[in-house]
Amino acid sequence: MLLDNLVISVEAVAPMFLVMAAGVLVRRKGFVNDQEVKRVNRLIFVVLFPCLMFSNLYGKELSDAFNPRLAAFAVGMLAAIYLATVVFVLKVEKNQKSRGAMIQAIYRSNFVIMGIPIVANIFGSENLAMTSVMITIIVPIFNVLAVITLEIFRGGRPSPLHVIAGILKNPMIIGAVLGMLAVALNIKLPDFAENTVGMLADAATPMALLMLGASFDIKSVEKVKRNLVICMTGRLIVVPLIALTCGVMAGFRDVALVTLVAIFAAPTAVSSFTMAQQMDSDGELAGACVIFSSMFSCLTMFGWIFVLKSMGLF
Repeated sequence: MLLDNLVISVEAVAPMFLVMAAGVLVRRKGFVNDQEVKRVNRLIFVVLFPCLMFSNLYGKELSDAFNPRLAAFAVGMLAAIYLATVVFVLKVEKNQKSRGAMIQAIYRSNFVIMGIPIVANIFGSENLAMTSVMITIIVPIFNVLAVITLEIFRGGRPSPLHVIAGILKNPMIIGAVLGMLAVALNIKLPDFAENTVGMLADAATPMALLMLGASFDIKSVEKVKRNLVICMTGRLIVVPLIALTCGVMAGFRDVALVTLVAIFAAPTAVSSFTMAQQMDSDGELAGACVIFSSMFSCLTMFGWIFVLKSMGLF
């Protein structure tokens, strides 16, 4: 069982890390330079991620396998963690741009990539409905909070109208809103349009990982080392410790509990780097958080899964 749990954790994280490693090689071989990486990240942010957000919602039946108690707990816990993170970061960091990147790195997990593989590996692909529905609920909230956070902490003192305008014009928010409208109005796209959006959505995460690897500079880690340690501790240890303890005490078990593991114990979301870079935040810190949290989550997620499994909670 120990080996099985280790394999589950490694299989969920290893592909991400290998694609990032490929990005490092792409950069070292001279296939892309700094400016090209920024241009491709802009393309990912404006074109691919909105398609991913739309695709995450489009065609979903939120009533199927919807667990209102789990949804209420997850949303409430996310809100509490976000607010606590904001208060904490405001106390330990003075730089506005770094504040935005730190808040995002701590509260926002890679639920999209981690959720399905973890539940499927433990319970089988036939038990993914509840997790898929939770993705459609939690991921838009992740992204709305990220846009609000990065707009507020761009480094200046934007007016409320400026922040609201930035949120409404954000491509990821537009993609999410269109997806929700499609669900609410039961809109069915023509097959060719649906396939096109699906192909672009499928390209979003691997391209973001590849460009993250291509932008990584080990020298930059030294400059952000203090904040990187804070973010990784928060993302991989403190947040899951609080959320999963509360989840167990609230009585969640089996698929619901492992879904909470994917929400609150997964590494920092890949898209947080692209958003930080495109929204004038601390891109170096955001990228380092994604890379190192992904690397060490093989150990921490294994730890959480092993502890919960050993306690007979799933």
